[in-house]
Amino acid sequence: MVKIIPRVLFLLLVLQISFSEAQGQSPNFISRYIKKIVNDTTHTARPQFLFYPTLGYSPETSLEMGISGLYVYYANGDTTNRLSEMNGFGFYTLQEQYGLIADHNLYSNHNKWAFPGRIRYQSFPVLYHGIGPESPPEQLAEVNSRQLQIRERALRQTIKNLYFGLEVDYQRLSSVNFDFNSDEPFALPLGGNGSKNLAFGLGILYDTRHNVLNVRNGQFSELAFLKYNTRWGGDYNFSTIISDNRFYRSLNKKHVLAAQVLGQFTTGNTPFNMLALMGGENMMRGYYAGRYRDKNQVAAQAEYRLLPLPFSKRWGATFFVSTGTVFNTFTSFNYKDFVVAGGGGIRYLLFPKKDIFTRLDVAFTKEKPGFYIFIGEAF
Repeated sequence: MVKIIPRVLFLLLVLQISFSEAQGQSPNFISRYIKKIVNDTTHTARPQFLFYPTLGYSPETSLEMGISGLYVYYANGDTTNRLSEMNGFGFYTLQEQYGLIADHNLYSNHNKWAFPGRIRYQSFPVLYHGIGPESPPEQLAEVNSRQLQIRERALRQTIKNLYFGLEVDYQRLSSVNFDFNSDEPFALPLGGNGSKNLAFGLGILYDTRHNVLNVRNGQFSELAFLKYNTRWGGDYNFSTIISDNRFYRSLNKKHVLAAQVLGQFTTGNTPFNMLALMGGENMMRGYYAGRYRDKNQVAAQAEYRLLPLPFSKRWGATFFVSTGTVFNTFTSFNYKDFVVAGGGGIRYLLFPKKDIFTRLDVAFTKEKPGFYIFIGEAF
C-alpha cells in the first residue's frame, strides 16, 4: 500500500476556523495561529516560519503522529535573491517507528552560493518488491531497518546561473530484518544485512528559478557524479550519475506548464537500498517509493498548473502525467517496460506574498492510487 503522510490535522484546523467564525465563536490560540498563517500579513522580505502537527495511517505503521515545519527567507531580506527554504518532519508511530527528515535549498546573498541537501534518519518499514522492471506488484518482504542519509552540496556560481562544486553522500542501513511474505524465503539482495557507504563527488548546476517551491518560469539542470569507495570506510565500490532536468514556462499570469526528465545510472556493486528507486511523492506519483528498483532509471513527467483558478484568489489545480522504467544494463533496456502514472490535484495558496501553495495530489497507476499532501510543488 502506498504510504500516506497527510497533513490532515492542519487542514482540519483551517476548517475549524471557518466553522467557529460561522457559529460566532471566539477563536482559540490554535485557531488564531492558523488564521494568522492563512491571512499572511508578513512583509514579503521577512522570513516566515510555519509548524503544525500531522496525523497519518498505513498498515505498516498504524497511527502516525508528527510535527512538520517550514522556514523560508531571502538572504539579507533582499527579494531579488532566490527564495531559500528549509523544511523538517518528525514522526512517531504506534508500532514504535520514528524518524526525522530535514531538507533544505539555501542561497547566499546575490545567489553566489547554493547549498542543497537533506538529512534523514528513521526506523521505518520498507516494502521490497524485488529488483528489476518485472518485479511483482505484491511485495516479497517488508524490510524493517534503521536508515541514515546525509547528502550535502556546496556549489559556487561561476557565471550567471551556473554553479559548480563538491558533493558528499553518506548512507547507512542497519538493524535490517526481512519479514518474508512467503514460507519460502529468497536469497537476500546485496546489502541485505545492512551496509554503510560514503561518496565524494562533483556537481554542476544550472538554475534560473526564483522560487524553488513554486516555479513559474525558469530552468533547473543538475548533473552529479558520486563515487562510493571502501577506501573511505564504505562497504561497497560503486558509482552513481544523476541527471535532473526541469523546465517551466508561464503561459500567462496563472497558467504554468512544467516538465522534468530524470536519469540515474549506477555501476559497480550497488546495495539494494542504493539502487535507483522509482516512485514517491515527487516523480512517478502513484507508485510507492521503491516499487521498482534497479541499477538504472529513466523517468519523465509533465504538469499543467492553474495557480490560482480563474474564479479564486487562493485555490488552484494541477493535472500531471509521468512515465518511467528501471533496468539493469543498457543492453537490457526495453521501452515495453515503461509504466505510466497520472492524476490531478488541488492547491491552496498558503503564503500569498511568497507565492507558496500547499498541494493535495491524487495519482493513479495500473496497480493502485496514491495520495500526497505537502507544501510546495512536486518539482
